[in-house]
Amino acid sequence: MTHFLFDGFDTASVTILLAHGAGAAMDSPSMTATAKALATAGFQVARFEFHYMAARRYGHRKPPPRAETVNPEYIKAIADLRAKGVTGKLIIGGKSMGGRVASMVADEMFAKGEIAGLVCLGYPFHPPAKPGQLRTKHLLGLKTPTLIFQGTRDEFGTKDEVATYGLSDAIEMIWLEDGDHDLKPRKAISGFSTADHLRTRAERVKAWAEGL
Repeated sequence: MTHFLFDGFDTASVTILLAHGAGAAMDSPSMTATAKALATAGFQVARFEFHYMAARRYGHRKPPPRAETVNPEYIKAIADLRAKGVTGKLIIGGKSMGGRVASMVADEMFAKGEIAGLVCLGYPFHPPAKPGQLRTKHLLGLKTPTLIFQGTRDEFGTKDEVATYGLSDAIEMIWLEDGDHDLKPRKAISGFSTADHLRTRAERVKAWAEGL
């Protein structure tokens, strides 16, 4: 059974399932802050870890695998979440790699009626400094309603680059001013704080989810 961390109330009408990025665990400060902001907005939030990350807690230092190899783990997490009695509308997603994996299983789960939408936090459109190695093929025809939050100085995909990708009309891009790959801005430069961007994310997800 997948191990989950829960935030919010189990009476919430919408649950958001989030996976972590390639290098930081589900209880990293960034993931925790995001989960708590979404919970404050009225969602139940469930976080989980892929096996390689969970193994690190027991001293087994494993590198991140190829993202597509953990697709079955994400699908199992959805099933395990339902097996725990979580009902109602489900949105899947995650931070960076976690969001990418969610995006690769989204249409299958959406077609089955298992999920209502997808939220990606800092999508890794390409590796840093390698804009030619795109990870966008499956996003061109994506049918699942999707929100992607991206910082304007994210080295995994800039605003100008993303504008040329021809992404599916099901995807709505939300650009966070001066945000890095963790969506954190530099307040002295942009005037925005991390708390500002957390609040924006939660509010935008809430408004979007009401229409799903």
